[in-house]
Amino acid sequence: MKPERLDKVLAAQSTWSRREVRELVDRGWVTVNGAPARRADQKIRWDEDRVAVAGKELTLRPRLYLMMNKPAGVVSATRDGGTTVIDLVPPELRRGGLFPAGRLDKDTTGLLLITDDGELAHRILSPKRHVPKTYLARLDRPVTGEMAERFAAGLPLAGEEVCLPARLVRVEEDLARVTLHQGMYHQIKRMFLACGARVVELRRVSMGALRLDESLAPGQCRELAPGELELLQSREDPWE
Repeated sequence: MKPERLDKVLAAQSTWSRREVRELVDRGWVTVNGAPARRADQKIRWDEDRVAVAGKELTLRPRLYLMMNKPAGVVSATRDGGTTVIDLVPPELRRGGLFPAGRLDKDTTGLLLITDDGELAHRILSPKRHVPKTYLARLDRPVTGEMAERFAAGLPLAGEEVCLPARLVRVEEDLARVTLHQGMYHQIKRMFLACGARVVELRRVSMGALRLDESLAPGQCRELAPGELELLQSREDPWE
């Protein structure tokens, strides 16, 4: 990886502006490999050099990929009048440019990717890619075989074209696992409404072949482990 300017790296790594980084360097608060940084424009390598600010060493990453277990009542946005998923990212992982890759409704919970990699977000969200996303939906009535058949055939939704076929599997009497290959507005809720049922709880449990880490409490997040980025972009259904 080619060397880059210290102020550019730290600004990308954190919520500091490049001007603020220069001020930190001028005050002697920034060290590179244990020695005070000489100047803000000195070149460092993301994958080799050790950088600390006020004695706290930073883990440098060109891009950040976080798996969050989104709780209910939080908005999937970078800013809003209320609490957003970005507000839940802990300080040690927070940096400029983070955004949720795709949206979950305010009352929908489960797997959400937070990143600063716009190119990756486009790849996993593009309708042409058909990366599967799987949800658990609890209904106000029993799941039926007729619902599964209608989902598999593709349902017409009011004001839109017929949605792509979706896979519905009965998990419990009133709980269904639904796998989509597209993302229309409130799609699962509207599909069940077309079948005469109302969704009372909705939880995303996988994206691509990547399953939600159930050890994450609601609102918690962690970095993707090695290999999970590839799972995220897979078209395979991990529930088959």
